[in-house]
Amino acid sequence: MTPNRRPRSAPNERELRLWKVGRALTLAFAAAVLVAGGVFYFLVVLLDVQEIGATAKLDAKTLFDLVKLSFGVVAGAGALVALVVAYRRQRVDEAGAHREATRLHTERFSQAVDKLGSDSPAVRLGGVHALAGLADDAPDNSLRQTCIDVLCAYLQLPFTPDPGTDPAHQEEHHRYLAFRKVRHTILRLIGDHYRRPKGTQRSWQGCDLDLTGVTIDGDMDFGGATFSGSTVSFRNATFSGGAVSFRNATFSGSNVSFEDATFSSGAVSFRSATFSSGSVSFRKATFSGGGAMFSGGTVYFGEAMFSGGDVSFGHAKFSGGTVYFGEAMFSGGTVSFDEARFSDGDVSFRSATFSSGTVSFGGARFSGGDVSFGAMFSGGTVSFDEARFSAGNVSFHHAMFSGSDVSFEDAMFSGSDVSFEDATFSGGDVSFRNVTFSGGDVSFRNVTFSGGDVSFRNATFSGSDVSFRGATFSGGTVFFRSATFSSGDLSFDGAIGSAPQGLLAAVGTPPPSGVTLPSAWLLSAP
Repeated sequence: MTPNRRPRSAPNERELRLWKVGRALTLAFAAAVLVAGGVFYFLVVLLDVQEIGATAKLDAKTLFDLVKLSFGVVAGAGALVALVVAYRRQRVDEAGAHREATRLHTERFSQAVDKLGSDSPAVRLGGVHALAGLADDAPDNSLRQTCIDVLCAYLQLPFTPDPGTDPAHQEEHHRYLAFRKVRHTILRLIGDHYRRPKGTQRSWQGCDLDLTGVTIDGDMDFGGATFSGSTVSFRNATFSGGAVSFRNATFSGSNVSFEDATFSSGAVSFRSATFSSGSVSFRKATFSGGGAMFSGGTVYFGEAMFSGGDVSFGHAKFSGGTVYFGEAMFSGGTVSFDEARFSDGDVSFRSATFSSGTVSFGGARFSGGDVSFGAMFSGGTVSFDEARFSAGNVSFHHAMFSGSDVSFEDAMFSGSDVSFEDATFSGGDVSFRNVTFSGGDVSFRNVTFSGGDVSFRNATFSGSDVSFRGATFSGGTVFFRSATFSSGDLSFDGAIGSAPQGLLAAVGTPPPSGVTLPSAWLLSAP
């Protein structure tokens, strides 16, 4: 054998499948012949035509019918064989078409990835669109996911920061803007594809999205996007400019992480977003702004719906700017703000609804700024246990406690003006056990206690002016057992209804200077 002669190659996969088809055809035909012979023999025996001589004419016709029936069976078997062969051929052709489509996809994929490594921003931009198109046309989900992973990986690559507009660096500045355009195009394409209904052309819903550590320094629109049955990561991502919108986005059955993400400028909106099942985490996310840096930035969850699953803002930091949960609905699952930090800026849960599930602000810190919880607590459990409110203004003005179990146990209000004015306690259990109000003014003016249990047991009011002026005690049970009032003024002037349990023992009778109680309560004192 000469050196250049190659050994004979083994049959390829297609030849092997054709051989199998041929063997199946031979076996099927042989089986058909045997079946036809068996049918013929069975009919001859059944009709007892061994003695053909007695009625030759009838026996010949019968024999002819038997032959026709036998050939009919053979023809039916042939049709079945043809059907089997056609099916097998179709399977072979489909497999071949898939292999060919995969081969073409791989070639196009390699070309598109090569473009992403070009020094020319225009060529890179072409590569981005090529990869997005490949994801749309991918023969299967695994190849589509590969294209998405490459686009995400491009966003994760380090890039040279903007050198500024100094004329000496004009070329570098223009180059920075050109490559920035490539990154922004990828973000725009991702948002567009996640808005398309699952199962339709060009939809990427259900695919994983890994934007870990990505810098998003421009507008990003995920409005109306759906994240269902996938893993989406914004871990350690930095949102440092432009407007980022998750308006009307749906987080359903997905694991979505904003852990350690930084929102440092611009505006972030989750308006009318829906969180149902799955897991959405903002743990240790940092929302920092204020002044020019944050441009009065707003983190917006207005009208958002938290209806299932676990949503975590634990250890998140909101410093400056505005954090808005106005009209948000917490109707199921668990939402955690445990150990979150709200410093300066405005935090609003005005008109929010807590109707079921568990919402926890355990150990949260509210320092400075204005905090508003003028919300409706109509079900579920809401916890402010060990929360700290220092400086600034804290308002539960017009809050309605009508069915939730709300706990402020061991919370501390120090140096804050705290207002529950015009609040209504009409159901559920509300606990202020072991709460400390020190400094600032505490107002329960015009509050209505008409149902449920409200407890101030072991609460401490020190150095504060505390007012229950015009409060109504018409139902439920209000406890002040072992509460302590030291310094400051305490007023129940104009209060209506029976004295709360343990109040007279807590303040002493006759009441000391600075304590004002309705005369009817003093007359009823033992």
